[in-house]
Amino acid sequence: MKYKGIILIIAVIACLLVFASAYVVDETEQVVVTQFGKVMGKSKQAPGLYFKIPFIQNANYFPRNLLQWDGDPGQIPTLDKTYIWVDTFARWKIVDPVKFFQTVNNTLSAQGRLDDIIDPAVRNFITSYKLIETVRATNRELDTFEIGLEDVEKRPVYVIKTGRKQITEGILEQAKPKLEKFGIELVDVKIKRINYVEEVRTAVYARMIAERNQIAEKFRSEGQGEARKILGEKERDLKLITSQAYKVAQEVKGEADAESTKLYAEAYSLDPEFYSFIKTLETYSEALDKNSSVVLSTDSEFFKYLKGYK
Repeated sequence: MKYKGIILIIAVIACLLVFASAYVVDETEQVVVTQFGKVMGKSKQAPGLYFKIPFIQNANYFPRNLLQWDGDPGQIPTLDKTYIWVDTFARWKIVDPVKFFQTVNNTLSAQGRLDDIIDPAVRNFITSYKLIETVRATNRELDTFEIGLEDVEKRPVYVIKTGRKQITEGILEQAKPKLEKFGIELVDVKIKRINYVEEVRTAVYARMIAERNQIAEKFRSEGQGEARKILGEKERDLKLITSQAYKVAQEVKGEADAESTKLYAEAYSLDPEFYSFIKTLETYSEALDKNSSVVLSTDSEFFKYLKGYK
C-alpha cells in the first residue's frame, strides 16, 4: 500500500513535468526558447508540439502574421512651403524572432522603433517634393468642373515627375534596411490621408469659393445674354407675324369693301333719286339733333328735302 502511494506521487509529478515541458506552436505563431534569458537553439516556426526543460526554459511567443503600424498625423512642409497634415500607416512582420527577441523583445517596443524609423523617412520625402507630387500619381487629365470654360483663367499644367506611388516606395526603401537588424521586415508603407493645416485650408476654401462665384457669374451673364437674344427674336417674330396678319386682314377687308361698294353701286344705280334721298336722311340723323336750329335757304341743296322738294 505504501509503494502504491509513492508510485502515484511519482506519476503525478511526472505528469506535471511533462505538462510544464510541453508547448504548442500554431500556424500564426513562432517561438523562441530561452534559458535564464539566453536564447536556446533556433526558433520554432513550424506548427506542432514541442518540449522544453520545465521551470528552467521559457517559450516566448511572437506572431507570424502581418502586423499594423499606424503613425501619428503630423504637420509637414512640402517643397513649395505648403504645410500639410500627413497620416501614414504600414504593415510589418517578424521574420527573425531570435534577433527580434534580442533587440526589441516585444511588439510594443517594436512599435516605438517603427515610429523612430518610418516617421523621419516620411518627413524626409514629403519635404523633398511639391504638394501635387504627394497627391497625384499620374498625369491623367482631371475631369473638373472648369473644363470647357474659355473665359475662366486656366491654371498652369504641372507634369508629375515622381508621384505619390514612387514617394511611398521611396519611404519603404529608406526605412526597410534600418529594420532588418531588429528581425523586422517592413512590407508596405502607405499615405492614409493628406490635408491642409487650418490656416492654409481657410485660404484654399476662400479661393475655391471665389472661383466658383466667377464661374457662376459667367453662367449668369451668358444666361442673361441668351435670354435677351431669345426675347429679341420673339419680339421680331411677333412683329413679323402681326404685320403679315395686318397685311392679310387689310387685303381681305379691301376686297370686301370693293365688293360691297360694287354691290351698293349696282343696287343704287337702279334708282339714283331714292339713293340720294336715303343718304341725305342718314346725313340729317348724324348732323342734326332735337336741339339744332335750322335756317333754310332757297338755294340750299342740303336741305332740299325739308322744303317740299318736288
